[in-house]
Amino acid sequence: MDRDSNYNLKRAKQVNRGTLLTEKSNNRSNNLDSISTYELVDIFVDEDKKPQQAVSKAKDQITMAIDQIVPKLREGGRLFYLGAGTSGRLGVLDAAECPPTFCTSPDLVQAVIAGGFKSLVQSSESQEDDESSSIKDLKKRGFSEFDCLVGISAGGTTPYVLSALDYCKRIGGLNILITSVPEIDLLLEYDIIIRLITGPELITGSTRLKAATATKMTLNIISTGVMVKLGKVYKNKMIDVSISNNKLLDRSTRILIELLDINLDEAMNLLKISNGSTKKAILMGIGKLSYNDALDILSRNEQSLRKSLDELGLELI
Repeated sequence: MDRDSNYNLKRAKQVNRGTLLTEKSNNRSNNLDSISTYELVDIFVDEDKKPQQAVSKAKDQITMAIDQIVPKLREGGRLFYLGAGTSGRLGVLDAAECPPTFCTSPDLVQAVIAGGFKSLVQSSESQEDDESSSIKDLKKRGFSEFDCLVGISAGGTTPYVLSALDYCKRIGGLNILITSVPEIDLLLEYDIIIRLITGPELITGSTRLKAATATKMTLNIISTGVMVKLGKVYKNKMIDVSISNNKLLDRSTRILIELLDINLDEAMNLLKISNGSTKKAILMGIGKLSYNDALDILSRNEQSLRKSLDELGLELI
């Protein structure tokens, strides 16, 4: 059953966005409603190669974002994702994955979505037009000049996102925009602009498709890159994993067994005396250290296992 729009057309502010790349028609899908299912799938599969290409072309800006976020977080700042609709939901997804993957505080990486919690499961796209609510949402979280804001707006015109970025810029926070429109379409001035140029969508204007895919890939790289630089990964091992279920306990013990060349019982014992910290268990195991000694060494070395091992003159397998 179709649902009528509940948007207040009488109070609507008409803005022509037809010139934006994300709003243009894709010639490949002109006959989408009349082709076979296989042809439809084939077009989508081929078009979905473009998000990877878009991310590749934005490598310099993504690198800059990671390198500027890391020192902010080391000095006590936080990372915020902010968006409306699909963009906001992508931010929530990435932020929610940081505590279990990297054992971070839920405060370190936060997501702000227009309309709040209900927008995660219900359509509330009208909230994106509210310029003042995003600033209120940031102020509620104590957002300051020490923090970083990644605003996500595929079309680059979302009032909820741009007003938040402008506020961040005014108070001196690190302001980063992720968008899918080229500079020729929209000239904006923020600290970093990550332009993921994926082209017109197969469903005209539906940026939950290619633009969203490219955005998800970019958020994966940013959060993972930041956490690697903060010392939460050794080689390619998730050494700050939060042991919150059987799968993660198994992962943690396998890391200890592989890196320290020990058996399961020894790995379990190290986890117990390290209060469930894989990273501290590694240091305690290889260096025959107490919990407090491991804590002190990591503190001196910016929580980096590699730097701590170098201080001790030790090397893992």
